[in-house]
Amino acid sequence: MSEVWQDPTAEVAERVSDLVSRMTLEEKVAQLSGVWGVDPTVGDMAPMLRDAMGPVLPWEEVIADGLGQLTRPFGTEPVEPAEGVRALAERQRQVVAANRFGIPAQVHEECLTGLAAWRATVYPSPLCWASSFDPALVERMGARIGATMRSLGVHQGLAPVLDVVRDLRWGRVEETMGEDPFWVGTTGAAYVRGLESAGVVSTLKHFAGYSASRAARNHAPVGMGPRELADVILPPFEMALRAGARSVMNSYTDTDGVPAASDRALLTTLLRDTLGFDGTVVADYFSIAFLRTLHHVAETDQDAAGLALEAGIDVELPSPNAYADPLLAAVVAGKVDEKLVDRALFRVLRQKCELGLLDPGWRPVESSESLDLDDPESRQVALELARRSVVLLSNDGTLPLRPDARLAVVGPRADTFEAMLGCYSFPMHVLVHYDGIERGVDIATVREALAASHDVTHALGCPVLGGDDSQIEEAVAVAAEADVCVVVLGDQAGLFGNGTSGEGCDVADLRLPGRQEELLEALLATGTPVVAVLLVGRPYDLSRQADRLAGLVCGFFPGEEGACAVADVLTGRVDPSGRLPVSFPGAGSTQPSTYLAPTLGQRSEVSVVDPTPLFPFGHGLSYASPTWGPVTSAGGATWDVEGTTEVSVELRNDTDRPVSDVVQVYLHDVAASVVRPVQQLVAAARVDLPPGAARRVTIGLHADLTSFTGRDLVRIVEPGAVELWVGASSADIRGTVALDLTGSARQVGAERVLEPTVAIETP
Repeated sequence: MSEVWQDPTAEVAERVSDLVSRMTLEEKVAQLSGVWGVDPTVGDMAPMLRDAMGPVLPWEEVIADGLGQLTRPFGTEPVEPAEGVRALAERQRQVVAANRFGIPAQVHEECLTGLAAWRATVYPSPLCWASSFDPALVERMGARIGATMRSLGVHQGLAPVLDVVRDLRWGRVEETMGEDPFWVGTTGAAYVRGLESAGVVSTLKHFAGYSASRAARNHAPVGMGPRELADVILPPFEMALRAGARSVMNSYTDTDGVPAASDRALLTTLLRDTLGFDGTVVADYFSIAFLRTLHHVAETDQDAAGLALEAGIDVELPSPNAYADPLLAAVVAGKVDEKLVDRALFRVLRQKCELGLLDPGWRPVESSESLDLDDPESRQVALELARRSVVLLSNDGTLPLRPDARLAVVGPRADTFEAMLGCYSFPMHVLVHYDGIERGVDIATVREALAASHDVTHALGCPVLGGDDSQIEEAVAVAAEADVCVVVLGDQAGLFGNGTSGEGCDVADLRLPGRQEELLEALLATGTPVVAVLLVGRPYDLSRQADRLAGLVCGFFPGEEGACAVADVLTGRVDPSGRLPVSFPGAGSTQPSTYLAPTLGQRSEVSVVDPTPLFPFGHGLSYASPTWGPVTSAGGATWDVEGTTEVSVELRNDTDRPVSDVVQVYLHDVAASVVRPVQQLVAAARVDLPPGAARRVTIGLHADLTSFTGRDLVRIVEPGAVELWVGASSADIRGTVALDLTGSARQVGAERVLEPTVAIETP
C-alpha cells in the first residue's frame, strides 16, 4: 500500500504533513532552493551576481537529497524547443532517481513579455498591456503564455511586475503597468488569471516598494511611509492575490532600514496574516546573499539564511547559497529553529502536490519535434494587443498618412527590430550575448512595415547614443525631399547600463537619450511635417517640440508585431485607441511626479517648479471619437458608507468607422482626515462602438473604493463630501457627480471590495 503522501485522494495538507515527517534535515533543506545551470566563470553577468553565485557544485552532489527548483532551463541560453524539452526531461528523471522520495523539481522561467525562451512569441511589454485598457485581452495573452510554458514542462512564471511607478527615471518603468495602483492591479490581475488558468504558478514582483527607491536608482533605499505603502504600493498585490496568484517574490530594497528579504512584518505579518496568502515566497535572485554582501544586516550566510527564513522566504533562487550548507549548519548549531525549515518546506511541497509533482507515476513532459512556440494564434494575440496599446498623443491632421504620401522614415529606431523589445524579452535579455544566432521569431521594423504601403526613403539620423553630424545631415536631406517625415525615436533596452531603459538603466533626467532631441530639432527645421513615433520604455520630456510636431505616437516596446501595429495606426488601417498608464512629463523633467498628487503636489504659486504633465494619465486621441452624453447618477446625492452608488454615461458613434473610447472614473475627496490625492482612478471601461451604434456604460462603485489609510494607520471609509469625475482622461473630465458619504466611519481591511462592477449595454 502506498504511503499517505502518495495518495492523490487524500487531502493535500495530510499528504504534505506525512511527507515532511519522513524527511531528514538534509532532504528538507534540499527542497528550499533552485539550481541554475549557468557557469559564473564565463560570459556576462549582472553586477554583484558573480560573487553571489557561490560555488558551482557537481550536478550529482546538488541533487543527492532532492531539489526544490530548476532555474530557467529555456531562458538561460538559446536552445531549440524540442531539444530543450528532451534535456529538461532527462534532468527531471535524474532528480527523481537521486532522491529517496522521487520528488521532481519545480521549473520556473521569466515570462514578462511572453515565455523568455528562444523562438517563443515576444508579446508587448507590460506598459502596453496597461495602455490597451483591455484586461480581457491581457488575460487571453496570459493564458497563451501559460499554455506555452506547460507544453514545455515549466510550472512557474516570474511575472507580473506589480510595482507602481513613482519616478519615471527608474530603469524598470518598462516592466511596470504604470503609475495608478488601481489600474496596475486590474491589469496585473487579468494577467494572473490568464497564466494560472493554464496551470502555471504566477509570481508577483516585487513585494514591496521596489519602485519607490530614492532618486529612482535601482536597489537604492526606499524613503516611504506606511501610508504610501498601504494606499499606493499594496493594492495591486491585493488584487492579484485575489485573482489566484500562488507565489510572491520579495523586493531587493530596504524600507526605513529594513530589507524586504528580512522583513517579517512584510512577508509574514502583512502578506500571510493580514492578506491571507498561503502560497510560496521565493527570493529575488541572490537577495538572501545580499543581506550579507549589500545590506550588511548579516555577518555570515548562516545569519542571512536565518533572517530570510524567519521573515518568510520559502525558496532561495536562483541557486543554493545561504539555503544550503549555511542553513544546515545554522540549524544543527541551534541558531535556526528546524520548525522554520518545516514551515517553508510545507509550503513548497504543498505547491508541488497541487501541481501533481507528488503523484505516483508522474512523468516529465517528453519532447515533440512539432513544437511551435510562436504559433499563429499567439502572434494574432500579440498583434491585437499591440494595436490596442499604441497611443496617439497629438495630431494636427497629418495622420492618418495619405496613401500617396512620400515618406522619409528616419531615426535610430526606424529600421531595427530591437526597437520593439524590452529588456526581459529573450532577444534582448539573452541573445545579445550570442553572436551569429538568429533572433528566433520574425520581427518587422517600422521602415519595413511602412514600405509595404508607401514610397519610403530611409536614413539613420543618429544611433540611440552617440552619432555624428553627417548622420543628422543625411536625415535632414531625406526629410526635405519627402511629403512627411516619420522619425522613430526611443530607447535601447538593456541591463545594468547596457541600454537606456531596463533593469539598472536608470537616468538622471527625462530628455531623449543621446542626440535624438538634436535630430528632432533639425528635422523640424526642414519645414516638412514631422510625425514622431516613440518606441520607449518610459515617457520622455518632449515639451520643447510637441507643439511643432504634425503628430506624436507612442508605443511602449510593443513586441514582435509592434511595427505592424504602429504602421496600422499611422496609415489609418486601425484607429488608435491606446491610453496612457503613465503621464508624459512637462518642462522640468528632473522632478519625479505622477498624477497621484495632492493639491500642494501640483502647480502652485508657492513654487516656480511646475509638475503639470505634457500629456496626462489616461490621455489618448483617436481619428474618430464617440459622442458622450450626460453623466448621471442612479443613487441620488447620498452614498451610504456601507453601500454602493452607480454612475452612467451613454456613448454614441455618429461616424462611419468603428470607434473605441475608455470611460474613466476618478474619485475626488473634498476633505479628508489626511492629505489625499486630488484624484485617483477607481474604475475604467473600454467601449467599442460600430458605426451608428450606442452603448450605455453603468459603473457600480462600493464605498470601500473610497477607503484610505487614516491617521492611526488603519484603513477606513470616512463619511463626507466626495465627487466622482467621469471623463476620457484624468484631465478631460466630461461630467461630475457630487455625493455625500453618509453614516459612521468604519474600518475595512483585506476583505474590502477592490473592484467596481461594469455593465455595457445597448440603450
